[in-house]
Amino acid sequence: MNYLVLKTIHIISVVAWFAGLFYVGRLFIYFKEAAAYEPKKKEILQDQFLLMTKRCMYIITWPSLIISTFFGLYMLHKNPSLIYLNWMIVKLVFVTVLIVYTAYCQKILLQMMKGSIKFSDFKLRLWNEFATLLLISIVSLAILKTALSWVKAVVVFLLIGIILFTLIKLYKKYINSKTD
Repeated sequence: MNYLVLKTIHIISVVAWFAGLFYVGRLFIYFKEAAAYEPKKKEILQDQFLLMTKRCMYIITWPSLIISTFFGLYMLHKNPSLIYLNWMIVKLVFVTVLIVYTAYCQKILLQMMKGSIKFSDFKLRLWNEFATLLLISIVSLAILKTALSWVKAVVVFLLIGIILFTLIKLYKKYINSKTD
């Protein structure tokens, strides 16, 4: 198979994988927030969010992870010299973290299936934004390769993390002020 075709399939499946993760993360938050409603409304909403989360994980997220991983490894097989490049090694570390992140999302889904999520809604928001940091890191490594120094990359990663954390804190403060 042509290398560019492999790359195209890989990129499309990575986009679908992240779309699934971003949506699942929001569904976790909605499920958690629904716990504050009166019992009948809570039950209806949580049942619906659970159904949506299951479909997203099993129809979009996991299949996309599998396809991304397969075609990514196939591209490495077709071009094995890539594995010796520093940026690729770091990218593969981030991809491994992303796979672990996805597996932990599955664990949260299993908690949902038992009726509650152990994370607070604030921690779920942070959890959801961690996928954003992984996306930025992986795409930056794939595009910029060696054009960006590692020191600058770490500084940018930390700055984006701090900005996201601050925005989540401000949002929480805003929501709390509306409920008071």
